[in-house]
Amino acid sequence: MDRQARIDVLFNPRSIAVIGASSTRGKLGNDVMRNLIDSGYQGRIYPINPNAGEILGQKAFRSIEEVPADVDVAVIVIPAKFVLKTVEDCGKKGVKALVIITAGFKESGKEGEKVEKKLVELAEKYEMVIQGPNCLGITNTAAPYNASFSAGTPGKGTIAFASQSGALMTGILDWSLMEKIGFSKFVSLGNKAHLDEADFIEAFGRDPNSTFLLLYIESVVDGKKFMEACKKVIPHKPIFIVKSGVSVAGARAASSHTGSLAGSDMAYDVAFKQSGVRRAQDMASLFDVASVFDDMNLPTGKRVAIITNAGGPGILTTDACEEGGLEIAQFTSETTEFLKSNLPSAASVNNPIDALGTALPEDYELCIEAALKDQNVDSVLVLLTPQAMTKVTDTAKVIVDAHKKNPDKPLLAVFMGGNSMVYPRIVLTTGGIPVFDFPERAVHALSELYKYTVSRDRLKDEKIPKFKVDMKKVERIIAEVRKDKRSVLLGNEAHAIAEAYDIPVARIRLATTAEEAKSLAEELGYPIVLKISSPDIIHKSDIGGIVVGLKTPEEIEIHFNEILDNATKHMPEAKIYGVDVQEMAEKGKELIIGCSRDVQFGPLIMFGTGGIYVNFLKDISFRLAPMTRTDASELIMETKMGKLLSGVRGEAPSDINAIQDTILKISQLVTDFEEIVELDINPAFGYENGKGVSAVDVKITIGE
Repeated sequence: MDRQARIDVLFNPRSIAVIGASSTRGKLGNDVMRNLIDSGYQGRIYPINPNAGEILGQKAFRSIEEVPADVDVAVIVIPAKFVLKTVEDCGKKGVKALVIITAGFKESGKEGEKVEKKLVELAEKYEMVIQGPNCLGITNTAAPYNASFSAGTPGKGTIAFASQSGALMTGILDWSLMEKIGFSKFVSLGNKAHLDEADFIEAFGRDPNSTFLLLYIESVVDGKKFMEACKKVIPHKPIFIVKSGVSVAGARAASSHTGSLAGSDMAYDVAFKQSGVRRAQDMASLFDVASVFDDMNLPTGKRVAIITNAGGPGILTTDACEEGGLEIAQFTSETTEFLKSNLPSAASVNNPIDALGTALPEDYELCIEAALKDQNVDSVLVLLTPQAMTKVTDTAKVIVDAHKKNPDKPLLAVFMGGNSMVYPRIVLTTGGIPVFDFPERAVHALSELYKYTVSRDRLKDEKIPKFKVDMKKVERIIAEVRKDKRSVLLGNEAHAIAEAYDIPVARIRLATTAEEAKSLAEELGYPIVLKISSPDIIHKSDIGGIVVGLKTPEEIEIHFNEILDNATKHMPEAKIYGVDVQEMAEKGKELIIGCSRDVQFGPLIMFGTGGIYVNFLKDISFRLAPMTRTDASELIMETKMGKLLSGVRGEAPSDINAIQDTILKISQLVTDFEEIVELDINPAFGYENGKGVSAVDVKITIGE
């Protein structure tokens, strides 16, 4: 049985052993047993307790070995010091999946971490899977079964929820029972020693009872595995995540511009974007989106119709739509004429439709039906404020009926008010209409659903481009650098690696004497740039280590010696290899293209405005390698520089295809060679369309 099959058994066990079951109220073993029984679990339950006897009407056994039948899942709620042996006993018994609720492992220190690693070794040895340890447990409302110590069982629904925080789950559960929000799966991730968020995302994706995935995470165990799981599931089901915390490990001390500009949380944002995940800022907005998705079809576009009985809320909603990336729909002439003919003359028949404070249920009815039938409308928001003549409950019923007649387009309600809105909101909710207190929340939920459709459609079967390259040359250069016991490549070495991957570079050669520099200048052609060649001097201009625009052998000789003197004076401890002699590239738009390596997700590619002000302007965007051509295009166009490259104020457009190719070749390079931990090309000059790009200054750092 493979790993996925064992995870499926975890959700649908035919038999469950509770190791540490107790007849004493208040103990975890008693809570788990009660939840199992109260949830209506129909499989066999085997309480395990050294004192045996009977627990909550179920025959108990002294150990897992004494159980006279197969056991699919074992829930472990015993002291940490006994868990390791118990896991081995479960393995020998043939148990397929374990839920280790017990705490006291990785979260408790180094000794606990060592034991946790042994748990994983045992799981692999006996072909089991482990959820946890240090978790709340697991619930599958479709089975049904609740193997957790939560105070109650979630209502049945289609939302699959996984959380890295058990305490958060208990709060969400209590709130969801009050709000009548149902779940298909309710999973506490715990320490993620064996099964992680990616495993459960894939399991939720396979589950026919789960249509909407929500996660709360503080970190990702395996970035590549996580992204692959998301990309597999998102074409069929949306994934919304609240990510808290900042990964200190992800923010490595970096000498390159790319490394210093990549914030510790940046890689998560990029990973979510590239894999189609929507990132929620808080739990409230997460469940707002879920409530809309649960009852509505997805919007096919971003055009929204707004219907209101008050001008102010209509304006607020319009502003919120524009801020959320939605559009105010332009009605067809037929819709406008129909509204003119049927509403009071003082009413506004443009979008938003203001049916006035005197609007009765029948006025709302004709406005809603007209909007839903309009071919220029993708979704409808209905606003209501309680005025003297407003029939709130009857209007709620009208909205429910309108959705039943026209179920294809999302229809959301905003009923602003307090006590007078309690019953109408119940009417709307039970009728399948998402209802909100304020328009901003409704618009945000609708906007997120639309953005999910864009993310979903973007995840096409687009292939990662592959270029013909000289990997052997790169291997030789890196081997020589290692032999020299360096991590920072010299300029000529970095440029040679770029050339091996067909990245257009300004040619560069290393000179150790002034005479050699003059000879190389003749070979490369004037004008010439001279740069100090030292792995210890990163920012050459700061110490007078670079001179540009040299046109004669005499200038070469003077400045060659001057550069060496400056380096010795300002950085006497630096190891000097000589001076790089480089052809002077024609000036173009200054770009920066770089890479740093994130701990969880790997190579993080940066593009933006280059030059000496890169850290000041911070006109940059990021993507993770390997990249598709769409990724490269979006990476460029997210920056102001991307707009400039397209041509502004009469300027000819730049060679964006050549810049994309350069980015993609760098993506391939850092994917092929994991030892490249930092790479900066700053500047690279972008030229007019058809004239390509030139990498002027290439810096590369390798790791161990």
